[in-house]
Amino acid sequence: MRPLDLQEALDQALAEQPVAGAVAMVGNSNSVLASAASGLADPASGTAMTLDGIFQIASMTKAVTSVAAMQLVERGLLSLDDPIGAVLPELARPDLLKGFDPDGQPVVEPASKPITLRHLLTHSSGLGYSFTSADMAKAQGKVAPGSIASISAPLMFEPGSDWLYGVSSDWLGRAVESVSGQTLGAYMEDHIFAPLAMSDTGFSVASENIERRVPLLSRQEDALIPFPIEIGGGDAAEFHSGGGGLYSTAADYMRFMRMILNRGTLDGERIISAETVAIMSKNQIGAMRAGRMESVAPLLAGNYDPFPGMRCGWGLGFLINPETGPDGRAAGSLAWAGLPNCYFWIDCASDLAGLVLMQFLPFADEAALHVRAAVESAAYRRG
Repeated sequence: MRPLDLQEALDQALAEQPVAGAVAMVGNSNSVLASAASGLADPASGTAMTLDGIFQIASMTKAVTSVAAMQLVERGLLSLDDPIGAVLPELARPDLLKGFDPDGQPVVEPASKPITLRHLLTHSSGLGYSFTSADMAKAQGKVAPGSIASISAPLMFEPGSDWLYGVSSDWLGRAVESVSGQTLGAYMEDHIFAPLAMSDTGFSVASENIERRVPLLSRQEDALIPFPIEIGGGDAAEFHSGGGGLYSTAADYMRFMRMILNRGTLDGERIISAETVAIMSKNQIGAMRAGRMESVAPLLAGNYDPFPGMRCGWGLGFLINPETGPDGRAAGSLAWAGLPNCYFWIDCASDLAGLVLMQFLPFADEAALHVRAAVESAAYRRG
């Protein structure tokens, strides 16, 4: 693949779609193959998008948190299938939502099964998001972003019985903190970011790098306007959000993906074992269907089905497509995304990984999906 191919593809996609700017990168187990930046980081000031832009990567955090948890499984500090209540007392006796009384108060009963680490890793715990579950939003009531209350709610179903995208990864991060004795950010710095030389990744942005932050925008009435929220809760957050709090760059996240392509190692640094990568890369939810989301908050996200017509699985931290994707990725690839239209995939069969980072809401915006498809298609073209 010629480096120019990706730049041309990204430039053309942004010329055809109402997207302010984007960064894209493609790599394999040996190196970065191509990178591109196009458009504007900040339409208000006319600032151009640059390759070193720092993005809120939101739910792309989940894959990193999953690797952190699996490191601790390898060390025997966490167990995939023991009740997680021993590590997280808040989840020791979960309630199951049965409905609402005439006053709109939730009616609950004790869940019959315990939540396990595997349930948290696979989003089969029964915990949702307020924007993916109207019942969860109603049961929670008004909560502050970044608060413990924002990830606390009754279960929507018995653990292990269905798939629902939600706050499971935030609790996964809390489990890492509980057994490591560190904040999630400190643990990730010591065991993932520093070994992988991901110097621009963390739960905050250093003051000297603030000018590299790409402002968050929102599409409203066919215009992209400033939308200055911190998805992880910002300075007021009560915890480091393992589900969505990281800031990162394309280059940093590519190093994380190349580590997965290399079966857990990069540049001589072993992050997780090859056996752990293999387990994380296998479907863990049986016949359940993963990946589809129905949004009840259209300003934040649209409805999303990454592979219409496919029954996608979920590994320990990743979506898995069971058939070849329409834009090139092989069956069995690993993928997910982040709320401000950030997308990645890791195709071990083809030894190829790619990402495209944008910074606007709502998630699954039609124009953003066209840009993602253009980047992936370019990645699989051979020139």
